[in-house]
Amino acid sequence: MKRKIYNQLLKWKHEENGRVAVMLDGARRVGKSYIVEDFAKREYKSYILIDFAHVEADVKSYFLDYKTDLDSLFMHLSMYFRVQLFPRKSVIIFDEVEFFPQAREAIKYLVKDGRYDYIETGSLVSINKNVQDILIPSEERRIKMYPMDFEEFLWAMGDDMMMPYIKECYQKMQPLGQALHRRAMDYFRQYLIVGGMPQAVSKYVETKSFERTDRVKRDILELYRADIRKYAKGFESKVVRIFDTLPGQLQKHEKKFRLSALKQNARLRQYESSFQWLEDAMVVNVCYAASEPSVGLKLKEDDSTLKCYMSDTGLLISLAFDENTIAHEELFRKLMLDKLEINKGMLVENIVAQMLKASGHELYFFSSYSKENAEETMEIDFLIRKPTISSRHNISPIEVKSGKNYTTTSLDKLRRKYGQQLAVAYIIHSGDLQQKDNIIFLPLYMTSLL
Repeated sequence: MKRKIYNQLLKWKHEENGRVAVMLDGARRVGKSYIVEDFAKREYKSYILIDFAHVEADVKSYFLDYKTDLDSLFMHLSMYFRVQLFPRKSVIIFDEVEFFPQAREAIKYLVKDGRYDYIETGSLVSINKNVQDILIPSEERRIKMYPMDFEEFLWAMGDDMMMPYIKECYQKMQPLGQALHRRAMDYFRQYLIVGGMPQAVSKYVETKSFERTDRVKRDILELYRADIRKYAKGFESKVVRIFDTLPGQLQKHEKKFRLSALKQNARLRQYESSFQWLEDAMVVNVCYAASEPSVGLKLKEDDSTLKCYMSDTGLLISLAFDENTIAHEELFRKLMLDKLEINKGMLVENIVAQMLKASGHELYFFSSYSKENAEETMEIDFLIRKPTISSRHNISPIEVKSGKNYTTTSLDKLRRKYGQQLAVAYIIHSGDLQQKDNIIFLPLYMTSLL
């Protein structure tokens, strides 16, 4: 599986030359272990991979006994793994380092020594439980790894031509045309159903069966539930409730998370740590309310309400349609043909959130309500900041439309009230690219280019 993060690792290797370690942070089963070992095989003369989830106690003891005697540490590691290490030509991988935080703490001394490069991978490493007794090394650069994006999915499907043409059309602000747009949307619907978890994509490429791919995704969901039970100590029941109610929350027309579905009279402060746990584990993407669409969205953050999306839309589909009575291939066929009688907005808005997050955007939305003045009542799905800040026109509002017939009422109200603060307005939809009334109507598959 070709992944874009490979090039980020390559840039780190050449630019830093051992001055900092790199930490790949991502959800379980997102492909971290695979990509770092593939990178080590291709880019180094030799490597040692230490899987701290399964390694013997003897290896862990090396890091405790020889913390200040690195010659002995490297000798014991070389002997145990039967790998010869070469100064500046070898890399040591700390896989699943959250299972042994003391190895992560040793990075400070290992990097200062300078003989080898170091790559760490982890899940849940930012949870307090895994770092409370160690000093986090400043010599560590963290890179977030997300599920495969649409272009990576196309690569896996054997199509290297579609995305370059999509990018060219985006740069020129011209439509793909009826035939190619139809083909791009056919790919995109497959991506929406399969998702971006590498095991699921691999199974789909191998079998072209949505149902067999679904089994892989359900295994991942069970792994997430097991992680919650094991690591979310003290508030695992709250985390599980949020996790299991996600499809129902997103099925609503208004996607704001309704805490009353968890417990009567529930308050956000009671569940804040649970949302944070899921977000840190990169199982969900949390979208925060902004009180105003202006520069410094974080400063305008309204912490009384939020929206919560699944980090991978393929997993959301498997989580949502879990009834044993459903004939899965028929369900997926209807999804592909856009003939399933569900609120498709749930899936479409989730995948837009997923693509925006993977492209580097923090997620914000805007909501306003007034009983007295209808002009003040509006709901905008996403707000993103343009790359270069100017004195005004810095925030682009985004509306996501799942159907073919829709209005732009909220967007029109927002533009009338906050025109001086807004940059280009976008509607992301299933149609081809077009521009009308100073709005860019963008096809779903171009979201990642924003």
